[in-house]
Amino acid sequence: LSSILGKLPGMSSEQISPEAAGKQFENDFQELKERCQPIFAADPSQRFLRGYVTADAAFTAIIKYNKWRKDYNVDNLSTDDPDIMSELAKGTVHILRNRDKKNRPILYVAVRKHLASDRDLDKLTKFTVYMLEQTFKKLNEEIVDTICIVFDLRKFTLANMDYQFVKRLVWLLGKYYPERLGICLIYGAPMVFQGCWAVIRPWLNEVTASKVTFVGTEEQLCQYLNPDCLPPCED
Repeated sequence: LSSILGKLPGMSSEQISPEAAGKQFENDFQELKERCQPIFAADPSQRFLRGYVTADAAFTAIIKYNKWRKDYNVDNLSTDDPDIMSELAKGTVHILRNRDKKNRPILYVAVRKHLASDRDLDKLTKFTVYMLEQTFKKLNEEIVDTICIVFDLRKFTLANMDYQFVKRLVWLLGKYYPERLGICLIYGAPMVFQGCWAVIRPWLNEVTASKVTFVGTEEQLCQYLNPDCLPPCED
């Protein structure tokens, strides 16, 4: 609740109890739900309020989100789009049949199959939005409202490192999909990725960074999901 405590008018985290902060969140949540009701059939207000802290900031963000969805034609993205089909054919990204140990759907990325020099950023962004939306459709909002993303860095080389796209993904998740990421697993990262992570880490806020977990072995991966659900690293 520290972010909410610091946002209450005239008060700091030392001056107000967690109970009062929780009450403030509930009041803001009810206000935001009422303001958003005419806009959405599926109510996104709670996760936007968690991400943007105040009702005013969350409401402004939701209005922009709604406009973006219409302008970007998000609801009509499909495999009929040749850009999406061409990215699917690469086999880089999969929505796994299994879920993680907290019942979150898993979006899996085989980073070794991505070449930063051989991609169109706008087309890849469209494909990413499509894959995120398909993953969100597997959520049961009353039970779990976040997803697990696995970046498989086995056989990673610097040719696979795409800083522009990572920055775009961070922007998408923060601006339009706040509080949708439950955990991001970085699996099998080689030593060379340490330098890449030093560049990426400052782009993440503390909440998002806390959701990034490095796992090096199958034994460690077992704490979060069944390793057998991952595609084999045969190529």
